[in-house]
Amino acid sequence: MFKKWFVKNMGIIGSFGQLLFFFQAFRIFMNKNAGEVSLPGFAIALTSLSCWLAYGLIVKDRPIIIANITGVIGAFCVVLGILIYGS
Repeated sequence: MFKKWFVKNMGIIGSFGQLLFFFQAFRIFMNKNAGEVSLPGFAIALTSLSCWLAYGLIVKDRPIIIANITGVIGAFCVVLGILIYGS
């Protein structure tokens, strides 16, 4: 029973972990400062998440797709914030 529930809800569970990108992006845009944030680090994360999203689409795995769409959007927002407000 737990396994069935867990598998069914992995899209939500996986997306929850990706919220960290949105918290970072929010902070960058609110403070209008990304001086302490690493562009290479978040660019690597964005690339990795994009690859995982592509993989999820190829194998048609809904939880992987949902979680990585969330991550790609969040990481993109951080990278955009760094490009706009980075020093």
